Amino acid sequence: MVAVLGLILTLSSAATLLSTEASRQSRLGIFLPALVMSVGWVQSRKRFCLAYGFAGTFNFGTLGELSKVSDQADRAADRKTAIKIFAQSALYAVLVTAAVVALPL
Repeated sequence: MVAVLGLILTLSSAATLLSTEASRQSRLGIFLPALVMSVGWVQSRKRFCLAYGFAGTFNFGTLGELSKVSDQADRAADRKTAIKIFAQSALYAVLVTAAVVALPL
């Protein structure tokens, strides 16, 4: 759902920026919706929640019931995975932003 919402925001923002002939500097604002889109997409592909990884929690039961990751090594591994997901997502957002900025006015 996050990826779809991010995609809608990215496309509508890009369309607005391009149709109003916004400056290239203004087009850098596309980064945030592109980041939302890419975080949602990468999380869905990896089947791993970025927020849970950073918080050291998990949920395999009823919706809303969070449990703490008790093992320090597992918590460190989850944080490492979360950092990788964020880095990959940021790279994708940078690429989308560069493409929008590069489009002719």
